[in-house]
Amino acid sequence: MATTVERITPQQAHDHMRADAMLVCAYDSEEKFQQNHLEGAIELEHFESRADAIPKDREIIFYCA
Repeated sequence: MATTVERITPQQAHDHMRADAMLVCAYDSEEKFQQNHLEGAIELEHFESRADAIPKDREIIFYCA
């Protein structure tokens, strides 16, 4: 089964965050995360460590700068 990825604008991401979407900084290094993370974002490693506990219907927004 193919996964569909919807691309959204920064404004749409902001609106979705206010509606409880999870924002994930998709860089795999701490240094890049520190340089590029947006307010409220979590690290990719942190997301991966708790992926099993995240409700399947929760919106997740991945980004990289």
